[in-house]
Amino acid sequence: MNKKNLVFVLIVLFAIISGVFLGNLLSRRANGHGFLKMSSHNKVDELLSIIHSQYVDTVNMKEMIEELMPEVTSKLDPHSVYIPASDLADVNSELEGSFSGIGVQFNIQNDTIMIVSVISGGPSEKVGLLAGDRIVQVNDTVFVGKKISNEKVMKKLRGKDGTKVKLGVRRHGTREILHYSITRGEIPVNSVDIAYMIEPQVGFIKVSKFATTTYSEFLNAIAKLRNQGAKKYIIDLRENSGGFMEQAIEMVNEFLPAGRMIVYSQGKAYPRAEAKSDGKGSCINQPIVVLIDEFSASASEIFSGAIQDNDRGIIIGRRSFGKGLVQQQLNFSDGSAIRLTVARYYTPSGRSIQKPYVRGKAEDYVMDILNRFKHGEFDSKDSIHVAKSLKYKTAGGRTVYGGGGIMPDIFVPRDTSEYTPYLNKVINYGYLYQFAFQYSDKNRDKLKAIKTWQNMSDYLDGQNLLSDFVAYAATKGVPANSNQINVSKRFMLMQLKAYISRNTLGDQGFYPLLYKEDKTVKVAVEQLRKK
Repeated sequence: MNKKNLVFVLIVLFAIISGVFLGNLLSRRANGHGFLKMSSHNKVDELLSIIHSQYVDTVNMKEMIEELMPEVTSKLDPHSVYIPASDLADVNSELEGSFSGIGVQFNIQNDTIMIVSVISGGPSEKVGLLAGDRIVQVNDTVFVGKKISNEKVMKKLRGKDGTKVKLGVRRHGTREILHYSITRGEIPVNSVDIAYMIEPQVGFIKVSKFATTTYSEFLNAIAKLRNQGAKKYIIDLRENSGGFMEQAIEMVNEFLPAGRMIVYSQGKAYPRAEAKSDGKGSCINQPIVVLIDEFSASASEIFSGAIQDNDRGIIIGRRSFGKGLVQQQLNFSDGSAIRLTVARYYTPSGRSIQKPYVRGKAEDYVMDILNRFKHGEFDSKDSIHVAKSLKYKTAGGRTVYGGGGIMPDIFVPRDTSEYTPYLNKVINYGYLYQFAFQYSDKNRDKLKAIKTWQNMSDYLDGQNLLSDFVAYAATKGVPANSNQINVSKRFMLMQLKAYISRNTLGDQGFYPLLYKEDKTVKVAVEQLRKK
């Protein structure tokens, strides 16, 4: 971008944040000499008005503004972003407690929408849709082929509460297309994926995001596990990219005695705000382990940072993402919005865990994870660069570091011992998942009778899953390699069993099987046995 364009973009930014909108700009009139009277604080208003009234060609001013908005925010930090009006509802629904839709989980296979599961009590269950159904028509129009995508499917199936959508469905064992008219309704969005007893006295809770209902879901999970005998807890925040800071604050408050700092935030126009524990938490004396990885960010780092800086529990895994910026959503009159970074947050010891960035260089920022991988950080603790100059002390006097993410107390590298070219290929092409879905579809009646993940595991151990999968992969162009299959067989069987269990029992059947041999989870359990 040349210097003139850069100046123009920066001026537009000033106008946006000042709340000056195009509707006001175009109402201005030229003075008697045919020129606009310029005022320094509204140069953008005047410039756009000049273009609108005097430019040689007709310009679509709305389109111009829409093109400029993301260009402007791209010159800021990597987390400030413009959201067009057409996308705002979908973006917001990710962190809201519900959205309006038909209530199914789906996957696209062979250019067709496959219903993986039907949400209990939802609109689709009420009209009789079943797991395994194929959606082939939407509103009397054929909806299959290479052009369909997850985004297109969601736009078709989601909609305002009370509106209707017509579906044409193919069902296994039925020749004709079945037709359903479904009235969309509110579908809950869960952020606590599972809470179960991983061993006697140890409760395991996986939190996938921090949404509007996360804290209440978390309290329900704690109560459920306590009734089952839980006295120690593993909180899994791996791959949790964050969400609402307030939800993380309320969650960590359950584990801290009164008067402990949880987090504080501060910005140029954002006065320092502190959050401290009130001592009314339900788990103040229960041992806790928190699991994090390179995709744990934002609110996940607030939670793990507060636990670590207060010496309240053990953080296990790999260095977290490093997002210590606070966004505020500002809505425009046309239904669009900007999520603007307004402050930085700091852990109780005073460290900012925001990793370095250069304004306007979002590409470099995004590539940081890949660079960490290439540098060997996921495989060796010694490969992690720590900013020695950014030393801080926990409540108990331990040294922790700022400058980019939360460093775990116990580092657990990736487990690559079972990786082979054969495994990489069947994972990358999705063949494990596809086979598991087909197996579930063909054996749905048998699998329905199994009610627990333990019984599902026992049943599947008696089947010829691995040999059947190897034959399936061969039909897809991945020839068998006995040596590589032998190295990877435990991992492949674990994945197949977990996916099949999910297709029948949902997440309650998926995660316990997936984590049964998980190295990080095993380390967490061992630590809680010691404490």
